[in-house]
Amino acid sequence: MLEIPAFPTVTIGIIVFFLGAMLTRRVGFLKSYNIPEPVSGGLVVAFVIWLLYLFAGIEVVFDLSARDEFLVIFFATVGLNARLSDLARGGRLLAILLGATFIFIVAQNAVGLLGAVLFDLPKPFSVLIGSASLIGGHGTAIAWGPTIGTATGVAGASEIGIAAATLGLVSAALIGGPIAHYLIGRHGISGGNDTTLTVGMPYPKEEEDETGEGQVNHITLMRVLLWAHIAVIVGYFANKGIAEAGLKLPLFVPCLLTGIVLANTVPLLFPSVQFPARTRSLAIVSDYALSIFLAMSLMSIQLWTLAGLGGPLVTVLVLQILAAAAFIVLIFFRVMGKDYTAAVLSAGFAGFTLGATPTAMANMSSVTKHFGPAPLAFIVLPLVSAFFVDLANAFVIGFFVGL
Repeated sequence: MLEIPAFPTVTIGIIVFFLGAMLTRRVGFLKSYNIPEPVSGGLVVAFVIWLLYLFAGIEVVFDLSARDEFLVIFFATVGLNARLSDLARGGRLLAILLGATFIFIVAQNAVGLLGAVLFDLPKPFSVLIGSASLIGGHGTAIAWGPTIGTATGVAGASEIGIAAATLGLVSAALIGGPIAHYLIGRHGISGGNDTTLTVGMPYPKEEEDETGEGQVNHITLMRVLLWAHIAVIVGYFANKGIAEAGLKLPLFVPCLLTGIVLANTVPLLFPSVQFPARTRSLAIVSDYALSIFLAMSLMSIQLWTLAGLGGPLVTVLVLQILAAAAFIVLIFFRVMGKDYTAAVLSAGFAGFTLGATPTAMANMSSVTKHFGPAPLAFIVLPLVSAFFVDLANAFVIGFFVGL
């Protein structure tokens, strides 16, 4: 086993991003179909590591202890970019997204149950090839694996769930961009009108705007980092208070909400303070944090774990991917409004219903770099995927396991 410590793991993550950026420049469909740079680079490295494991027997293990810190910084910057006007407009979208997510959780487990029946698997396995591993991700699969293993008497349930979650994560990172590309082209949708993206910089080189918001220097970048750190510190203590009250949330959620509060109070209370909302420096820091997190996540995937799935389970997961794509194109995009924000949210919905919230954000970021900003999408989706999904998923999983 080759163990890579935390600091060089981050360094490799940066290299993986540049590898993905090079591939995006040279391989046309990666850019055209909005495949995030960390995804393409991370999967190439994961494949190389798999070959190293397969032919040399060397298992590469990365120390990912620094990875989640990048995620927290990223969501803090998303909050710092939010406007109350966006949140007010997002109320209806948020409600529809909640309903669509719950319906899809049920549908995902129904597909899993169909697969279990077709391939003569224990019926509780439906959630391990359904929402426990896909919408729930690795953590939920690990949590439910022992319960399902005990209920069915089948050893290795957790391993099957982990393998299913791994395939789901890879699929989520690959199909979100193409779905948005298809919807935008099919319906002739124009991109966002704002000049500054929520995350990252657009692919075409732009002229600096007349307002000066396009200026990027050490002062503007340090200002962003300062406010991001303030949001994280306040969010950390808020999260401790929330935990003591009996509600467990990922740390990035209070940091996101703290950023929103700061973005909508500091400029009003202290108008002389230069706040970094909607600046290119903020977009750059957001993109950096998300890119490194996702690169580290994708490059550390142990692709050999997919061997534990077997042919029938792979077939079911392919059906899950097709079901997700069909649901998004035929139902989700339409109920979300059939506009540009709906197309961007479609990429994000593919990301978190098959993978995880960071994958969803990366999918949306890749689309907006190509077509233009959609700030509302970056607010409503993480609120749903962080607050609502775990509660709804636990309820639905319990029902299907009871079958």
